[in-house]
Formats: sequence, C-alpha cells, structure tokens
Amino acid sequence: MKQSILLLLLLTAACSRGPKMVNEVVAVAAAKLPTLPADSAWDAAPEHLAALLPQDLVEPRLATPSTPQIRVRSLTNGSEIAIRLEWEDASKSETPGPSKMVDACAIQIPEKMEKDLPEPQMGQEGKRVQVTYWRADWQATVDGRGDTIRDLYPNAAIDHYPFEAKPLEKGSDAQREMALRYSPARALGNIRSGPRAAPVEDLIATGPGTLSPGPSLGAAGKGVFAAKGWTVVIARKLPEGLSPNQRTSIAFAVWQGSQQESGARKMRSGWIPLVRRNQ
Repeated sequence: MKQSILLLLLLTAACSRGPKMVNEVVAVAAAKLPTLPADSAWDAAPEHLAALLPQDLVEPRLATPSTPQIRVRSLTNGSEIAIRLEWEDASKSETPGPSKMVDACAIQIPEKMEKDLPEPQMGQEGKRVQVTYWRADWQATVDGRGDTIRDLYPNAAIDHYPFEAKPLEKGSDAQREMALRYSPARALGNIRSGPRAAPVEDLIATGPGTLSPGPSLGAAGKGVFAAKGWTVVIARKLPEGLSPNQRTSIAFAVWQGSQQESGARKMRSGWIPLVRRNQ
C-alpha cells in the first residue's frame, strides 16, 4: 500500500514538472525575449498543441499528411513577440537543389484586429494577413555554410568563371560588376538570391497565390535540429493593438522537405486565439 502511494506521488510530481498546456497561444510577459530555442526563459510560457492538416483547398494540394501537430510557446516584451515552434521530423532537409525541397515553417497573423477574421488560407481580398517565414537552408547559410555552387555541389567540375580571371583584381569594383553579370537573379534584385543575413522574412497575402514581400516587422529567427526534429524561434513586432488580456488570432504552417513539400503543399492550422498576458 505504501509503495503504491509512493509511486502515485512520484508520477504526480513528474507530471507537474511538464509544461502547462493551454487551449490557445498565450504570450507571457518577459523583460527580455530569448533568441535561442533552448533558453530556459521558455519554461515560463504555457504550451499549446496545435493540430495541423494538409493544405487541400488549392493547387498544388498536399495529398499525404505528414506533420500531425506543432508545439507552440510565446513570450512578449511589450513591443515584440517571440514564438517557439516544435515539430517532429525524422530527416534534416537544409540543402536546396534540383527536386530537393527544404524544411520550413511560418506564422500568420491578421494585419488588423477585427471581429470577422480573414480566411485562414492566406487571408482574402480586403483582409490582409502578415506572414513570417523561416527556412532551413537560410538558417544553414546564416550559421556559416557557404552558398556558392562549390559549397552546394562539391563534386561539380567548374573550368573557369570570367569574373575570376587573374587580370581582375580580387574584390575590385570591376570584379564585382563582372560577377553580377553571371548572377542574373541578384542583378534583378531578387530577394531570394544569394546568402541571407537572416533565416526569416516578412510577407503579406490577401489570398492563395498572392504572397509577396511585406513591410518590415523586424523579423528574426533561429532554428535548431535535434534527434526528434526542429525547434524554431520566430520573432517580430507585436501585432498592432494587442494590449494585455486582448486577443487576436494566429495560424501556423510546416513544410517537410523530405516529403517534397513546398509552396502550397504544406501542413497548416486554422486560426487559433493568441492572447497577451502580463504574467
């Protein structure tokens, strides 16, 4: 009998040490926002388990479910909000290439706090949504991996690039101008080209197929892969008008590169309440 009581007490204590689970995303006040997924500051935030479903409303649809759920915690310093996302992924997909997709995730928040929400599928005309998007290959280059053809394809044979000719002084204006000729995407100002300074970007949308660069929300992020999958921190400005104890909504999306998920082929959630708390 005593052994049974002791076992029950031990199990109760073990359960009490787990994260507090909530049915909405609660952004808890913090003096300083953590930038690393493993920071102990995240222990102060309750956890929401968000169910994901395949995007099967518009082409190209996702036919086979992959990521069933994502664990979410959130903190705010009153001007910014940080959100930590965790999901299981058996393989790390961080290298782009022909027919190779990369792991990614995103958060989506309505641009305006209104009673009538935009469509959860990328918003709708007249009801814009803000998207902050993270990618594993961008994280790899921020962490120090090279982004040249030689870095991505170490076994490729390259005879010669004109901008590497000896008469051109290395690092000179003439060499940079020549190199730009052989980087047409960069020359056209394509924001997806070249090494990245951050693994995230701010986007806006008013419906499927309308995703485009948006006004800066100060997006920042950090993703770490471990044995069970990814843990990613995404930070941005606090949604406009979100005062303590008020609510807006948030949605999530996850792409698994190993499952050939890219673009509209993704796992996504519906709208989930997002509330700001002082403690």
